[in-house]
Amino acid sequence: MFITNTDKTELIWFGLRQILEQVSGSDRALQLDSGIIKPFDVVRDLGVPLYTELSLKQHITRIASNCFYHLRQLRQIRRVVGEYVTSQLISAFVLSRLDYCNSLLAGLPRTSVEPLQRVQNAAGRLVRNLGLRDHVKPALKQQHWLPVEHRIKYKLCTMMHQIYTGHAPQYLAHSVQSVAEFNRRPGLRSADTADYIKRRTPTKFGTLLQSRWSSCLEFLTFLP
Repeated sequence: MFITNTDKTELIWFGLRQILEQVSGSDRALQLDSGIIKPFDVVRDLGVPLYTELSLKQHITRIASNCFYHLRQLRQIRRVVGEYVTSQLISAFVLSRLDYCNSLLAGLPRTSVEPLQRVQNAAGRLVRNLGLRDHVKPALKQQHWLPVEHRIKYKLCTMMHQIYTGHAPQYLAHSVQSVAEFNRRPGLRSADTADYIKRRTPTKFGTLLQSRWSSCLEFLTFLP
């Protein structure tokens, strides 16, 4: 017997906007013995919002807004606590939000993650007590802070290193496939490399779905 609490269960449809508009509201709902589960436009998994069209614009805007709020609060105590304590507080309240599940942003255009880079620039100016017209790149280097785009790549490299060394969870390791595992490549030079590829999906939207979620499988859990 399948029993679920409809009040605590959320349902969401993923697809292109043109396709979802062709599905009526009654067909989107899920009828169960315990009640009807109506679909939502957005659901959350460990604090990460998932939208029907897999758009991350709202997610990035929300992160930037929360980080700027904490920067405004820290600016009021900057002169009292000093540079070192300010740097530690920014790492705890700002950089941790920039790094949380940031692998989900892999593959996005630079303009999409630019709001997060502005947050980091503002954090660097606050730590070094710089003005708006002062160059911030030297301050970021002195703090040993990688730019947001490189922080995302570093997270992916760390994940792939764990997969290569066998220390990654099984569900994460199954999201990619080693080139050496292909039956038609045992005699090729590529079989001796440590290259990996993403598993194929039958549809274009499935490829988009996989590219968005395969990079954050350490946070998201999928039902079979």
